[in-house]
Amino acid sequence: MIQFSLVVATRGRTTELVEFLDSVTAQGRDDVEVIVVDQNEDGRLAPLLAPYADRLPVTHLRSSVARANHARNLGLRLAAGELVSFPDDDCLYPPHLLDRVAAAFDADPALTILTGPAESPEGGLGSGRWRQEGGPITPENAWTSIIEFNLWLRRNLALRLGGFDDEMGPGTQLGSAEGNDLVLRAVTVGHKAIYDPSLRIIHPDKRLSEVAVARAWLYGAGLGFALRRHSVPAVVWMPFAIRPLGGLALSLVKLRPRDAAYYGMTFLGRLRGFLRGDATAGRIRPAIQGRKPDSK
Repeated sequence: MIQFSLVVATRGRTTELVEFLDSVTAQGRDDVEVIVVDQNEDGRLAPLLAPYADRLPVTHLRSSVARANHARNLGLRLAAGELVSFPDDDCLYPPHLLDRVAAAFDADPALTILTGPAESPEGGLGSGRWRQEGGPITPENAWTSIIEFNLWLRRNLALRLGGFDDEMGPGTQLGSAEGNDLVLRAVTVGHKAIYDPSLRIIHPDKRLSEVAVARAWLYGAGLGFALRRHSVPAVVWMPFAIRPLGGLALSLVKLRPRDAAYYGMTFLGRLRGFLRGDATAGRIRPAIQGRKPDSK
């Protein structure tokens, strides 16, 4: 019986994906499947996935649509596991991660969503701000409790929620916060979601990098959009407006133009996303028809 379905949307990466798959096999479990949704235009992944045929059940899907959430939802439709997750193609699972996730869900039948933070390869937390205390996820604290590659859901709930909003996420004009949106769609109708700050997944910390500057506008727009969609009070969204302005001012004083560009584009993106008039449209999504439990 499959316990875990890991849906990996990938594009442009090879070595990193192999390293991720190796970290999955190192978990030492035989109840895991990986669904690789390949958005590359060429066949680069086929020879890399072939060696796993006898080590790990891997399904290789091709998609011509270069949007992460479109790919994730394709994989969700085929998932067979009791639990589903959506790891990035450049993250790594630390030892015994899947054992810990399974134990948490086994211990609490009411638990439907579990999240944790990102850990930098150099050590310490990375890829954003994280709250220190664990516990229930709410509309007020979701913004420091969720990242897509460390998000674990009961598959049936993910299907009922309609998966991710495919107008959000990488490849769209709203490049981030799709995980926050998905979790809050569950929380606001009564499902139990828990954040565990010790449940970490290793992921490159790209803050203030050239990559981060290039996508700051789109990622900022996603967060602003999600904050508006879920009608959080001003005490929640205001810091997300103020902090980039503070970072911009400090970066200019320190003569750091790249950092200033990052903070400036982040602020403008968040403002653009927050002001969009269609934020509440799509908050409720039609359910996804998933794989039948007895299908092979």
